[in-house]
Amino acid sequence: MASTNIPETITLPWASDFHCHLRQGAMMDTVTPMVEQGGVRTVLAMPNLTPPLTKTHMAVEYGQKLQKLAPNVHFILTLYLNPDLTPEEIKKAAEAGITAVKVYPSGVTTNSDWGVLDFKIYYPTFAAMQEHNMVLCLHGECPSDADKGICILNAEERFLATLCELHEAFPKLRIVLEHATTKAAVDCVKSLGDTVACTITAHHLFITVDDWAGQPHHFCKPVAKFPSDRDALQQVVKSGHPRFFLGSDSAPHPRQAKQGEKPAAGVFTTPVLVPLVATLFEKLSCLDKLEGFISTNGRTFYQLPSLGPEDGTITLTRSAGWSVPASYEVQDSANTSGSKPDTVVPFMANSKLTWSL
Repeated sequence: MASTNIPETITLPWASDFHCHLRQGAMMDTVTPMVEQGGVRTVLAMPNLTPPLTKTHMAVEYGQKLQKLAPNVHFILTLYLNPDLTPEEIKKAAEAGITAVKVYPSGVTTNSDWGVLDFKIYYPTFAAMQEHNMVLCLHGECPSDADKGICILNAEERFLATLCELHEAFPKLRIVLEHATTKAAVDCVKSLGDTVACTITAHHLFITVDDWAGQPHHFCKPVAKFPSDRDALQQVVKSGHPRFFLGSDSAPHPRQAKQGEKPAAGVFTTPVLVPLVATLFEKLSCLDKLEGFISTNGRTFYQLPSLGPEDGTITLTRSAGWSVPASYEVQDSANTSGSKPDTVVPFMANSKLTWSL
């Protein structure tokens, strides 16, 4: 889209975020109402809580809490893959309206200590998911292992063979490789069948390894990689490929957890999500692909109904003077001591965006 054709406003359907961490407790109470603020009304909520959502009733109860905090948002519920997630539990989950199961390889990110070490033991579960038309969401990294030459910079690429094996074993099972960060991942997903898709975050479209090394608020798992990898992510969204869509992986942590000796992994984008993506898409001259990336592509893959005028719209306004807030206060009703409340720092804090809602 040529710069002379950039409109002053863009009206779109509400966005859908197919990967978001809404946490629990005070952080959940704070960030869940921000979903609409970021231009989103459909959210796939991650299950890596403490304890993780491993049973149908746990996910349903969590969904009810989220719905009370954001009544206008459609929450897509997930379960955390674990040995107790039997084919019988999958059937029960599907009947309860749970859409997806999330796989965390053990130890790769926040609250993944209960994660997977051996995928083959879950083949009966995957077969049941295929039968009941559920979606398998993959955190696509191998655990770091110096003896095997695996570290955070190549963990995603080393995982791709597992993705291919799962697709070959269960060709009708819808699989999402989440938060891709490498050219290798983009190329792999493009090479596979229509039942394999990929989410891309807003922040991975902006940053590379130099942007998170020494900057804890840009540190997440999987980490941003090399400029050539970021370029591949940008090019695939610019192409409008229908199996690549928005999954923010927005993952808030209190400031003290991000700025400590061992910073927590996670980037917070929820309240500024659509303006972030629009700003990047303008730079890439592909604003005509924005609706597909933030709405249509993902909804089609997840077999959700298309959004019509009756579902409402959002309007982006071009405004070079709007800045991302420096921080957001965590609303903790249990804090009765008068102590200073926690804050959470968003991605690109204090930076100017060219689009706002």
